[in-house]
Amino acid sequence: MPARTGAVSLEIAGVGRDFTTGGRRRAVLGDVRLSVAAGEVVALLGPSGCGKSTLLRLACGLDTPTAGTVLVDGRPVRGIEPRCAVVFQEPRLMPWRTLERNVAYGLPRDVTGPRARQEVAHWLGVVGLTEFARHRPRQVSGGMAQRTALARALARRPGVLLLDEPFAALDALTRLRMQDLLAEVRSAAGTTVLMVTHDVDEALHLADRIVLLGAPGSTPDGPATVRLIQAVPGARPRDRGDAELAALRVALLAELGVGVPER
Repeated sequence: MPARTGAVSLEIAGVGRDFTTGGRRRAVLGDVRLSVAAGEVVALLGPSGCGKSTLLRLACGLDTPTAGTVLVDGRPVRGIEPRCAVVFQEPRLMPWRTLERNVAYGLPRDVTGPRARQEVAHWLGVVGLTEFARHRPRQVSGGMAQRTALARALARRPGVLLLDEPFAALDALTRLRMQDLLAEVRSAAGTTVLMVTHDVDEALHLADRIVLLGAPGSTPDGPATVRLIQAVPGARPRDRGDAELAALRVALLAELGVGVPER
C-alpha cells in the first residue's frame, strides 16, 4: 500500500495582504493569526470578499503576504510550497488526459514506474473511480471530476491539503456525498486540512475547528482578521441532525449576520 501522508502543522503569523487597483491601495487581510495542528481540519468561514481564498493562496505560496509569515512544519513558505496541495472549486483537469493520467500528474517527481501505477490505482480506489480510470473528464460527471481532482491532490502526499470551496459547484445531494467522502479520505490520508467554505453545515460536519474571518466590528470596511475560533464538538463521522450542532449552526449564522427563522 502507498505510504500514508505525513501531516504537518500550518502557522499563519500576523499575515496581511494589500492589493493596489487603479492606483488605490486596499488592505484585504490584516494581522491574521492562526495555528493549525498536524492532522487537524480547520474550516474558514466569512462573507464573500473577506479574503478566505487569498489566505489559502498565501498558505501554499501562490501569493505573497504584504506582512507577516506563513510557516509549514515550522519552515517559512517561500514560493510554491511543495508540502501543500490545493483543490479548487473547479476540477481543473486536463481534458486530453484520462482520469488516471490526471491523477498521475500530481505524483512527486521521484515516484515513477510500478510505484507510480500503484499510487494512482490506490487513490482512484479511495475516491471510488477505479472503473473509470481510462475515461476522460468529458465522459464523467462533475462530482466524479472533482473526486479525480481530490485524488490528484492526495497523490502528491501533501502535509497540508488546501480546499477552496471544492463542492460549491455540485448539486445538493452530490455535495453531501462528497463531504462524507472527504471525511473518509482525510482519515485515510492523515493530512492536515484547511478548507474555505460558505456552508456552515459543511464546516460543522467536517471541521475540528471553525475560523470566522471578517473585519473588526469597529471598522467594518477594514481588512479582515480572525474574529472567532469555534471548536466543533463530537467525533467524526457526525450526525447532521445533532441538536448541539444545530444550536452551534444558529450561533455561527448570527455571527455572520444571517437570521434563522423560528419554527
